[in-house]
Amino acid sequence: MKAAALIVAAGMSSRMGEFKPMLNIGSISIAQRVIATFQQAGLENIVMITGFRAEELERHLAGNGVVFLRNEDFEHTHMFDSACIGLRYLKGKCDTVLFTPVDIPLFTASTVQALLKSRAALACPVCNGETGHPTLISAKLIDRILSDSGSDGLRGALERCGVKMEAVPVQDKGVLHDADTPEDYQALLTYHNEQLVRPVVGISLAREKVFFDARTALLLRLIEETHSVRTACQRMQMSYSSGWNVIRLLESQLRKDLIQRSQGGAGGGSSTLTENGKAFLSQYEAYTEQVRSYAQKTFETFFEDLF
Repeated sequence: MKAAALIVAAGMSSRMGEFKPMLNIGSISIAQRVIATFQQAGLENIVMITGFRAEELERHLAGNGVVFLRNEDFEHTHMFDSACIGLRYLKGKCDTVLFTPVDIPLFTASTVQALLKSRAALACPVCNGETGHPTLISAKLIDRILSDSGSDGLRGALERCGVKMEAVPVQDKGVLHDADTPEDYQALLTYHNEQLVRPVVGISLAREKVFFDARTALLLRLIEETHSVRTACQRMQMSYSSGWNVIRLLESQLRKDLIQRSQGGAGGGSSTLTENGKAFLSQYEAYTEQVRSYAQKTFETFFEDLF
């Protein structure tokens, strides 16, 4: 199952009084924690919808391997509209979408994996009888959601999509805690301090120095998708020159051409992955999935007392 994450962070944080995505939970921000949890669960395709203070948030998250899309009309639209921007982008790129607002940062990777293992078309985690986030949405439902009126927001659209929401029981109170108000935020901090240890695995490839990691993999995926190195870099908040430096280093270390460039004409030039590039990216993604799965099982063997 090819899964993607969709995080909506376009709102103005009016009830909080501070900019929620960049408030810290522990040593990292709320937004960074949501991204890290999805990555820990093995999701590589992570999309964030920004709006209010978009440039500031995108710069803050530039090194986190996220695709940024903007809701330019965030002041006059709702979460449903931001969700539709992301769903429209993800259509055809995945089998399943894990959706969450940015202000629910403490659900665990185990919850994400439980949702994926349910194989449901539509599912949400349930803890102590209460429903929470993230919400699993089959890609087959995207067209129905996009054509919905948006009455009662995304929840209303999901209720009208023709598929019953499946409840996935979890022992994870993090699915319930949001950061809507200052009081909510303090409750989040308290809950965070009680959380258990979890493994965090980052996979890089190196010779004398690292030349390939998850961020480089995202750059290659976006080049193949957009046929443009410049557009790929923009979506990652990476400078154009840095993007080409990454590509040149990668090709020199592998001694293969991974990017095929065509000269600009009336419609401008384009860049795509060569067959070597596609094959290498596919190998890295498969390798990463197996290593993370092994790391989780090994962690559970050696640190059972931490659960």
